[in-house]
Amino acid sequence: MNRTEVRDALYPDCPIRNILSRVGDKWSMLVLFTLETNGNLRFKELQRNIPDISQKMLTATLKMLEGDALITRVAFPEVPPRVEYSLSAKGKSLLPHISNLLAWATEHMGEIIESRQRYLLK
Repeated sequence: MNRTEVRDALYPDCPIRNILSRVGDKWSMLVLFTLETNGNLRFKELQRNIPDISQKMLTATLKMLEGDALITRVAFPEVPPRVEYSLSAKGKSLLPHISNLLAWATEHMGEIIESRQRYLLK
C-alpha cells in the first residue's frame, strides 16, 4: 500500500482529501474547464481540445468524473454510436471555484516561476 492509500484510508471522511484527490489533478480540471468552455463534446473533440492527454488518461478521467456525477455521459442509439459528455449541475456548481483558481494562477504565475528560479539558484 502506498502513502496516498494509507493516508486516504486513515482519513476517509476528510472532505479536503476526498474531493481534492479527485478533482485536484490537472486532467480533471482541464476536462471540466474544457466542457464549460465548449459545451457538449464527444471523446475525440475533448481529446483535440486537450492535446497532451493520452486516450487512456482521458478515458479514466471521464469515468471518474462521471462516477462523481460532475459530468454526464449520453450515448445516442445511432450508427455509428455517438457519445457526448457535458457538465452536470454539480459540475457546473464547481466551475466558479475552478475559475477563481485559474484566475489566481494566471495572475501569480510569473511571480511563482521567478520564485522557483531564485530558489533553485540558492
